[in-house]
Amino acid sequence: MQHDYDILIAGGGLAGNCLALALKDSGLRIAVVEANTRQQLHDSPAGDRALALAAGTVTKLDELGLWQGVSHAAMAIKHIHVSDQGHFGKVRLSAEKEQVAALGYVITARTIETHLAELVEQAGIKQLCPARVVGLMAGSEQVNVSLKHGQESVIATAKLLVGADGGNSSVRNLLEIPQKRTDYDQTALVTTVKSSLPNNNTAYERFTSSGPLALLPIDANHSAVVWTRTNDDAEALMSGSEADFLAALQECFGYKLGEFSLTAPRRAFPLSLIRAGQMLAERTVIIGNAAHQLHPVAGQGFNLGLRDVVQLAEMLVEQHQNGKDIGALEFLQTFAKVRQQDHDRTIAFTDNVVRIFSNDWLALAVVRNIGLGVLDQLPAAKSLLAKYAMGLG
Repeated sequence: MQHDYDILIAGGGLAGNCLALALKDSGLRIAVVEANTRQQLHDSPAGDRALALAAGTVTKLDELGLWQGVSHAAMAIKHIHVSDQGHFGKVRLSAEKEQVAALGYVITARTIETHLAELVEQAGIKQLCPARVVGLMAGSEQVNVSLKHGQESVIATAKLLVGADGGNSSVRNLLEIPQKRTDYDQTALVTTVKSSLPNNNTAYERFTSSGPLALLPIDANHSAVVWTRTNDDAEALMSGSEADFLAALQECFGYKLGEFSLTAPRRAFPLSLIRAGQMLAERTVIIGNAAHQLHPVAGQGFNLGLRDVVQLAEMLVEQHQNGKDIGALEFLQTFAKVRQQDHDRTIAFTDNVVRIFSNDWLALAVVRNIGLGVLDQLPAAKSLLAKYAMGLG
């Protein structure tokens, strides 16, 4: 069995498979290493999570040939409504006013992951599954990667190893790349609700003293809930009854969408900002959640990871076409430098939103509500915010 490749991608999830798909016609020999079977990936609770796709992200997915197969299962966001609980400030964005079909789309992760895996398989890209990276050693011309492939131990070689294996990245851990971690003392409560009134393709972001509450439209009367609470509050809400949970959710959001009923299990995810100290090592680069994990407040996690993928794919194709070494340290350093500004800006924006809107300090509440109120009256500023939300800013 061949175990000599140009690129070895660790991680057969969204980031890894998107990269493989982006490189399918590049002439590079590619293999994807995934620790879980297709069935395990499909059955994972993580597949239930709703992804808020910026319009710019949808454009990139369309260029990959992915969007056409999943667009029927996506719900367009035509309006965004931002408010602050207990205060007057609000901002309303409209796709019609921005002269676009949608400000973004909502889709379940499982829908994209399943279709993406099918496209990778159809493209004939080599998949080592279930297999996991258990060791690696880089040399001047290649990286040697030790794999546990089923019951077999295998050594695979590549000019470049890409770690796209998520927040608990084996590649990052083996390279001993440090992480900077900021704990928010918050937990995201995730579920789906049915509302007695239609959502009219509106995504709601409601800020509260304990954290933001997002409702993302899935269909006319269903919305995905991402409710950020303090760890203590979240524990109490998860241990209590569904009726108590719904009553608290209804009190927090209000009755703009009528009455809620739960249509999916409640799940809880502790929240932190995690960023790798570096994106590269010799003949190795890490992308997506292996490099950065964000608070879900602005829905930027997958969008940021996909921009890593697209940038890396474009640079790899150019490097290969020019007959240059795709694993050269200088090349990887250039990629990391190109991505740094986007990482810095997106991570800082997300972190600042969390800190500004997750507290009940009166002076700050007054300032932020005046800001929201003024912003709602300035078309140019709202248009700029809308472009940022769409991933076009």
